[in-house]
Amino acid sequence: MNSRLEKQLALVIELDQLKSVLRRNHVKSAGGRLENSAEHSWHVALMAILMEEYTNEPVDITRVVKMLLLHDVVEVDAGDTFVYDAAASAKQGEKELAAVARLFGMLPEDQGEKLKAVWLEFEAGQSADAKFAKALDRIIAMLLNYHTHGQCWQEHGVRKEQALTINRCIEDGSQVLWEKAKQIVDEAVIKGWLKE
Repeated sequence: MNSRLEKQLALVIELDQLKSVLRRNHVKSAGGRLENSAEHSWHVALMAILMEEYTNEPVDITRVVKMLLLHDVVEVDAGDTFVYDAAASAKQGEKELAAVARLFGMLPEDQGEKLKAVWLEFEAGQSADAKFAKALDRIIAMLLNYHTHGQCWQEHGVRKEQALTINRCIEDGSQVLWEKAKQIVDEAVIKGWLKE
């Protein structure tokens, strides 16, 4: 049997666990249930294809999609961290690096190293591709919050300033999407979904 193929298939099955990792955002169309990480990754990767024209600088959309499909695989081991929980976010990096080593270590070495490099590039957020991917990752959560009447923001007492500060990286990847994000925040405050 082809051991390379067996290693790749083992990771495919391992990543099925992403379907069980719940995020804080609620799904708009499913009666308010929580979104899982697999759904999030698919949704934001699709968004990249649709929003490519709004990048601040040219990107390789295939690499952006790859980043978005890979960025949360670590949640199989590390779980999801609520972006507005500063204490948990500070501890998450170490857990995620251990998850990257284990998960991509399941693959043939050449492939595992390539995917780890893409994941690290996303985390660093310095390249045009990573900046745009991070912008999309942040604004999609804001859109879901807005379209579920701020349910997640209200449940966790999120304030306007927090929403703007935590999501400011959107501006690095797309000025157009940052303007939309600020509009979402302003409207959410008016509607009482975000605290002033």
